[in-house]
Amino acid sequence: MDVEGQNSNHQNQDATPLMSKGLRRVLIVLSCVLMALGNTGGPLLLRLYYRSGGKRQWLSSWLLTGGWPLIFLPLLITYLHRRRRCQLRPGNRHPTKLFFITLRLFLACAFLGLLTGLDDFLYAYGLSFLPVSTSSLLISTQLAFTAFFAFLIVKQKFTPYSINSVALLTVGAAILGLHASSDRPDNVTKSEYYMGFILTLGAAVLFALILPLVELMYAKSKQAITYTLVMEMQLVMGFFATAFCTVGMLANQDFQAIPREARHSDGGESRYYVILVWNAVVWQSFSLGTVGIIFCVNTLLAAVLISVFIPVTEVLAVVFFKENFSSEKGVALALSLWGLASYSYGEYRQEKAKKDKAAPSDQVA
Repeated sequence: MDVEGQNSNHQNQDATPLMSKGLRRVLIVLSCVLMALGNTGGPLLLRLYYRSGGKRQWLSSWLLTGGWPLIFLPLLITYLHRRRRCQLRPGNRHPTKLFFITLRLFLACAFLGLLTGLDDFLYAYGLSFLPVSTSSLLISTQLAFTAFFAFLIVKQKFTPYSINSVALLTVGAAILGLHASSDRPDNVTKSEYYMGFILTLGAAVLFALILPLVELMYAKSKQAITYTLVMEMQLVMGFFATAFCTVGMLANQDFQAIPREARHSDGGESRYYVILVWNAVVWQSFSLGTVGIIFCVNTLLAAVLISVFIPVTEVLAVVFFKENFSSEKGVALALSLWGLASYSYGEYRQEKAKKDKAAPSDQVA
């Protein structure tokens, strides 16, 4: 499963020279599924923690990256695959590399991990004061910020279709905002509600900055970017983000409060711990899906998909939390699907143009 990314600079002995189109499509589909699972299920599970009596913001932010050890499983599988392939290679005397990440990449991932930890805290703290619909609305603004940062940092080019997609998704988010004023929970004061707005908007801006920085890290890595290396980098980022939140938990004495909170949780202790575990698993799938999309395609598509899934989260909130499904949510859902279709058609046109341009040169050769 070692495949080279688009920004590779040189090959290494364990990496496959090029990513096949079929494998690239599989990785894109898998990453989209992981993003869909995390982007729709994550906010609902985190809100469920608060609705069940949870009050620890540092703990809830820790859950957003606390599932990072799960990455060891696919890394172990790819290592065993590489070792078996090297053993079958005649005359090979080089030991199988245990990992590909360099010190330079490690330090870059550590820095991005700390930024991610701060972003996790802003988002989780904001969600403790906001309903899922309002929080999702504010997070959707990351698309505009991502487009801006991607243009500045990685020189991401825009097409009429991608611009149309951004515009449609932004309008959909604005329509969702029409019902936000009446969404303040009963147990939240007005000042806490506005603080939740500010914290969640700050999380959207910071996340929009992190996405193109990840793509820039791929481009400046000075080594072949394989999907195995991408998972290693995500492992480091997850570790440092979790470490950042762990320090906050220690300072806030969250570890001592967890057993007490579990005993008083609605639904009992077992349900409380199940919610915590599934939060970590689902949010980790979101992280893997996001970096997979950036690796296989680009930052803008990752931002578009995040915004596309927001109305889906709204629908699921109606199903599981019995929220009212307003006409604004229906229109926003339609605009989001239209935006995704616009972006997908633009990508299809670009790929077709590249093939048509390459066809005459192939015939001459």
